[in-house]
Amino acid sequence: MIEPIRWQGDRLELLDQRLLPEKSVYVTCRTAAEVAAAIRDMVVRGAPAIGCAAAFGVDLGGKDAFEILGKSRPTAVNLFWALERMKSAADPEAEALAILAEDLAANRAMGEHGAKLLPDGARVMTYCNAGALATSGHGTALGVIRSAVLSKKNISVIACETRPYLQGSRLTAWECVQEGIPCTLITDNMAGHLMATGKVDAVIVGADRIAANGDTANKIGTYTLAVLAQRHRLPFYVAAPLSTFDAKLADGSAIPIEERAAQEVTGYRGQRSAPEGVAVRNPAFDVTPAELITAIVCEKGVVSAPDRARLAALLR
Repeated sequence: MIEPIRWQGDRLELLDQRLLPEKSVYVTCRTAAEVAAAIRDMVVRGAPAIGCAAAFGVDLGGKDAFEILGKSRPTAVNLFWALERMKSAADPEAEALAILAEDLAANRAMGEHGAKLLPDGARVMTYCNAGALATSGHGTALGVIRSAVLSKKNISVIACETRPYLQGSRLTAWECVQEGIPCTLITDNMAGHLMATGKVDAVIVGADRIAANGDTANKIGTYTLAVLAQRHRLPFYVAAPLSTFDAKLADGSAIPIEERAAQEVTGYRGQRSAPEGVAVRNPAFDVTPAELITAIVCEKGVVSAPDRARLAALLR
């Protein structure tokens, strides 16, 4: 099993996702500041994985850790959920280990629920990376596909590359190749063409925050896929654990959207592709309105046509 997070008693080891797929290297964190830097610099990424890493950061850093870790990334609510949970922990190490184990169990449960939505032979489009690398293991959106494959369904993946950080091509495609799941990589702007020509049966993505009405923040470009899916009458599914739900926010307009460095857009790994002096926008996430979402899958089950009432019932 892919292990993005390893706890060694006095240190946290994180698989450096910046170096994949070329190298599998673990970064060692011995302080809360080092964990915060790993989250901010995307050594570890994916909302559930960020929450798990932050929990261990609290164990390493004590009371001073909360402010440091809370400033690392703003959009993934799992980070703040984990920090809030750690504040009342009598045994921080045990609580962090529990958060890690519970996330894996949640991923496997939502995988079982979500696998039932995918028919045998389905060609499933994914975006960003919502696999084992984005969680404690197994994954959310890719975990649903994994579970469907484990149930002997013939499922293939269409992975969007996911500009500008290429989580789809570097990470999702890598996970699929590691496990022998059929996967075709496309550039982001090919998605509409494949849908229009009948090459896609469903779209499934992860989430970084889900508002009370079902509006969902995910990697930038997700909203575009949702609009395309509706146009072509394809189901659009979101898979996320309960720790990603933020009932305090009425709708997606209140979700904070992280703006990342211009260098991620003007080039890649030191190779510049844009002219000096050009203005750059780099929002890392966008918000998909609930009315574009066919269903949300979590560890408790599937919520079709998500809205405020249905999600409130789920979270009771």
